[in-house]
Amino acid sequence: MRVALLAHERFPDDAKTALGILRYAEHDVAAVLDRDTAGTRVNEHVPDVQDAPIVSDIDAVDAPIDALIVGVAPIGGGFEPSWRPDVVGALERGCDVIAGLHYFLAEDEEFARLADENDCELRDVRKPPEDLTVSEGRAGEVDAEVILTVGTDCNTGKMTTTMELARAAAEAGHDAAVVPTGQTGIMIEGWGVPIDRTISDFTAGAVERMILEAGDDHDYLFVEGQGSIVHPAYSAVTCGILHGAMADRLVLCHEAGREAIHGYEDFPLPPIETYVDRYENLAAPVHETEVAAGALNTSAYDEPAALDAVDEFADAIDAPAADPIRQGVDDLLEVLL
Repeated sequence: MRVALLAHERFPDDAKTALGILRYAEHDVAAVLDRDTAGTRVNEHVPDVQDAPIVSDIDAVDAPIDALIVGVAPIGGGFEPSWRPDVVGALERGCDVIAGLHYFLAEDEEFARLADENDCELRDVRKPPEDLTVSEGRAGEVDAEVILTVGTDCNTGKMTTTMELARAAAEAGHDAAVVPTGQTGIMIEGWGVPIDRTISDFTAGAVERMILEAGDDHDYLFVEGQGSIVHPAYSAVTCGILHGAMADRLVLCHEAGREAIHGYEDFPLPPIETYVDRYENLAAPVHETEVAAGALNTSAYDEPAALDAVDEFADAIDAPAADPIRQGVDDLLEVLL
C-alpha cells in the first residue's frame, strides 16, 4: 500500500506512529506531511528508516496514494483542527484515512460524508472490538514463551524494542510473532486490540484473548507494552497488560537521561533499580516473572556516552541491556529465548 503520513509540527521527535511505520511497516511511504520541516527529507532527520520527501500538506503530495495515515497520537488522543484540510483533501482524492486517535474519524459527519461520496474507508484502529470479556487467567496455558516489554515511563521505546526483538528472533530462525496493543503496532502488524481504549474490566481479558489466539501457533510471543506502572495517567493500562499477558520474561525499556514523567514533569522518575522489584512484585500474584533484560534509548547521546549509559542501565537493573537501534538485540535474545 502506498501511503502519506500526517505528522504536522511533530516530526520526528513526537511522531512515534509515523516513525514506527517508516521503520517497520511494509507500506511504500510517498511523503510525510509536516509544516515545520517541509522541503527536507526523512533521512535528513532519521537516517535508519525508509526515506521520503517531507511536504507541507496533502495537496503537495504529487504521487498517487492509497491512504493517508495520521502518524501522531497526542496525549489524550484528540484530533487537531489544523489536520482537517489534509483529511478532507485525502478523502476528496479517493484515499482511505487511517488513524489511531481516541477521536474516531468515522463518527465525524464531514469525514463520513466525504468517505461515502468518494468510496473511501475511514479506519479507526483505536476502536476496540465490542465482544471483549474479563480475563480468565489462562494466558499462561499457551505453548509459546511470552515476552513483554515494560517501561520506566511512556514513550520509552517499548514498541520499537518489541519489533526489533521479534524480527531478530525470526531472522535467527525462531517462530516469533508480535502481539500489538497500541495503535502503531496494530497499523504495522495488521491486527491487535488497542488496550488504552478498552474498558478497564476488559483490558487483561483483551490481552489474554490475543495471547490465546496466537500462543499455540508460535514458539515466542513478543507483547507490545504500554505506559508505566508509575505513570499518573497510564498505570492502569500497564497493569492490565502485565496481568493479562502472564509473561514469562519482561524487558524494561528506558530513555537515557530522562528524569521526569513525560508530559507530567512535576513527577520525577523513581530510581531505575527500583523498577525491577516493582514490576516483578506487581506481576507475581497472577504469574511469576522476571525482568530478564533492558532496552535503553540513547538517541540523544553520542557514541561514547551512549555506551556508558547502557552499561550503567545494565548495572542498575542487574540484567543485560542494549540500545536496540544503535547496538541491535542479539545480546538480549540470548537471555530471552
